[in-house]
This record gives sequence, C-alpha cells and structure tokens, in this order.
Amino acid sequence: MTINNRIPPLNALHAFVVTARHLNFTRAAEELFVTQGAVSRQIASLEAWLGFALFQRHARGLRLTPQGSQLLPEIREVFDQLFRVTNRVREGRSIRMKAPTCAMRWLVAQLMTLEQRRPDIHVALTTTTEHGVDFRHEDFDVAVVFAPDAAPRHHDGKLFDEVLSPVLAPHLLPAGQAALSPEQLARLTLLHPTHDQRDWKLWLKTHGIGEQVMRRNQQFDTMDLAISAAIQGFGVAMADVTLVAEDIRRQRLVMPFTETVKTGAAYYLAHRPGLDGRAQAEWLTDFLDSFTDCLSPGQG
Repeated sequence: MTINNRIPPLNALHAFVVTARHLNFTRAAEELFVTQGAVSRQIASLEAWLGFALFQRHARGLRLTPQGSQLLPEIREVFDQLFRVTNRVREGRSIRMKAPTCAMRWLVAQLMTLEQRRPDIHVALTTTTEHGVDFRHEDFDVAVVFAPDAAPRHHDGKLFDEVLSPVLAPHLLPAGQAALSPEQLARLTLLHPTHDQRDWKLWLKTHGIGEQVMRRNQQFDTMDLAISAAIQGFGVAMADVTLVAEDIRRQRLVMPFTETVKTGAAYYLAHRPGLDGRAQAEWLTDFLDSFTDCLSPGQG
C-alpha cells in the first residue's frame, strides 16, 4: 500500500471549511471573493485527492457526507490554530509605542520613512498629552519622552533638544517683509503652549525684548494645538523648531525672527527594561536601530 505523504492544497481545504459553514457554493464564493465555479472546482479537486465525496448535492443546497462530517472538525481546528499562531506572532512583532501629541508632527515623518525601509516592522502608536512613560504600569515597548531636565532612565539616546522660536502663517507678515519687529509682534496675538506662558517669557528675556509686547494672548493645552492655531493664522506661536520643520518647509509657517532659545529640555527614545524572551529583546533592538537610522539629518 502506498502512503500519500503530501498534504492537500491549502486553498481547497479552506474552501471546504467555508463551504461547510454555509452549505452553499454561492455564499462560500462571496466570502472567499472567488467565483462559484472556482469553489466547486476546489471542492472537486479535494474530493479527488481524498478519494471520497465531502458533500451531497441536492435541490436545496449541500449536505455533508459522513466522511465530510468526520473530517470537518479536524480541518477547522487546524485553521483555527493557524489563525491563533499567526496572530500571536504578529502581535509579538508589533512595537507598542507611546508618544506625546506635541511630537507627532515630527514623529509621523520618521515612522513613514521607517515603514518604507522596513515594512516588516509594525508600530502600534498611542498618542497622549503626557510627556513621560511608566513602563511598570503602562504596556508599551518604547516611548518618545519629553524630559524638561534630566534624561529618563532606560533611554536609547537623545532624539533632539527643545529649541524654541516664534512661528506664524506667512500671510500675517507685513507685505514685503520676511521678519517682524518687536513693535509689530505686539500687535499680534501670542499663542502659548502652556498656561504660565513660560516659553514666550523665556524667549523674550533671552533676546532682550520686554514683556510689554504680550498684550494679546491665547493659551492652549499643548504645543500642537498652538501650532495648529498658528497655521490657521490665529497668531504667533512659540514652537520647537524641529517639530515645525516640515510646516516651514511646506511654507505653512515661517519664522519671523532668527533668534532661538534652547530650553534645556529634550526629547528621548526610551525602551521597556528587561523584556521577557530573547526574541522580543532582539526584535526591539532591531526596531531601535532601524528607527535611529531613519531620523532626519542632524537628529539622533
């Protein structure tokens, strides 16, 4: 007796499971996005391979044969197991990343570059108004962290320093001018990313401009909201020059002053310490290396 060591075609087995669920070739074809004839041929080829019929055809549809009824739960379990395994592997290779909303204007461009270079790396991104991360209680692998003073623990290097400068929509500049004077600045609404207005106050003090220019003010909860308002022409925002680099390149914003101020804060890439499993640790290391390689020139 010759034993057939080959396995039947996977597509035909899948067609069998779906057809058995519907007991109808037409509905099975709709689920599989193929023609009814294609499903019928796959079932026929599987029956020929097995050497027995799987379905009885009758006027109102299909009925499983005794052999088909015996085979179905085994094949269905195989597909269920395959689905569970591939899902588990895929989830295991997803990098769970947390980032503050203020960093998204910069981060999205970096992730797009990463996706083009490494399509095998999947990043599940969560945005938040929080600037830090607590890996003991938060289920993330990596995080972009804004640190106002000291570098965070378990960081993989500084992404960029916070460097501030005023920005506004191009149409708010006086005709024929590429810059503003302090007197002209005083006539515009200043957009603040914090309620204590500390960023504007720091920039004005650093460059010897009195706070009397702060006549019209609007506070926002995040820098991203202040930047968005500036793009809409609502006023002049104090923004990180790295975060608005793409907006400036696309001429959605301009810098009316050449003066900047370095606040001492910075953005870092941090990772979860002590990942379980060597494969996961290697996968995360691979992501960190690839992400760093994708950073814009002068960053990282």
